[in-house]
Amino acid sequence: MTSTDVDHQAYRAQLDEKTTRLKSTFEHLEMPQLEVFDSQPLNYRMRAEFRVWHDGEDLYYIMFDPATKDKYRVDELPAASQRINEAMPVLIEAIRTNRTLRRKLFQIDFLSTLSGELLASLLYHRPLDDEWTQAAKILKQELIESGISLDLIGRARKMKYCLDRDYVIERLQVGEKTLIYQQYENTFTQPNAVVAQKMLQWSIDCTEGSTGDLLELYCGNGHFSLALSENFNQVLATELAKTSVKAAQYNIAANQIQNVQIARLSAMEVAEAIEGQRTFRRLKNAGIDLSQYDFKTVFVDPPRAGMDTESCKMVQRFERILYISCNPSTLRDNLDTLCQTHTVTRFALFDQFPYTSHIEAGVLLERT
Repeated sequence: MTSTDVDHQAYRAQLDEKTTRLKSTFEHLEMPQLEVFDSQPLNYRMRAEFRVWHDGEDLYYIMFDPATKDKYRVDELPAASQRINEAMPVLIEAIRTNRTLRRKLFQIDFLSTLSGELLASLLYHRPLDDEWTQAAKILKQELIESGISLDLIGRARKMKYCLDRDYVIERLQVGEKTLIYQQYENTFTQPNAVVAQKMLQWSIDCTEGSTGDLLELYCGNGHFSLALSENFNQVLATELAKTSVKAAQYNIAANQIQNVQIARLSAMEVAEAIEGQRTFRRLKNAGIDLSQYDFKTVFVDPPRAGMDTESCKMVQRFERILYISCNPSTLRDNLDTLCQTHTVTRFALFDQFPYTSHIEAGVLLERT
């Protein structure tokens, strides 16, 4: 039996456990058959964060055991993408012998893409200066000569030095379409790009044949908004983080999508605007007139805390609710409310985080 066979067997066992656990979480509700979308067993993470340990003249990556909190040395990370694993030893070796770059360096973050781009952020417990910038430029050239192409960023308290770009460009294949996404470092992006493609296709399938317009809450960089736009007349996507809104605007233009608009509003502000309780200059400045929308579907991808009571009440006004959750416990709590007016007609598990307890789930609810 090969190591690959063992890896696949271990992966299948942990996915089976998650499947059983997710079903039991919702056994008190009438749920449709669970659709399960698996991950690659190896090289599935597009981003990774490592603390940097200084041991005399030596320097290496460490991580911490989630149970014991003990540190352990990391020379490679099978979960991380091949691009990250290729860069890890070359980058740390180059920094190890450079006193300017290694001084008070405490963390290195990697962000990679399926399209082959890579960005590394070096985090310091000291101010950065021109000497650091010059050393970083030399380092980048050395890496290129070693066959490692990446962008470098230096971060310190209230400081950010960007040699070239502070983002990567991802290209995800969804059906016959290739979708382009600008992804900034230090912001949320889907960690498992292969599973993310499956999530997008599932969401498109769920909303195929939709009528009216789509409202999306917590849209991030427009990850779902762009893919779902083909199924709706218009899409209004909302997000509070300025960097994510900036990326979403870039992505709309890069994909030449004409029927998506982005509003920088919170979920509560959206509810107030739709109900006419408040007017927002941000909507007016963006040229958004809510009276021109016929919202029949709402898409939500909330943080781990789920939706609060008022947000749940707000989304219940829509005929269909498409809900992506990174926390089945809060999804269960939200469904206890949402299922008073809607019925779950699609139910999915997306294994974004293999070999961890985390489960990503999706449900489609339709008004009863």
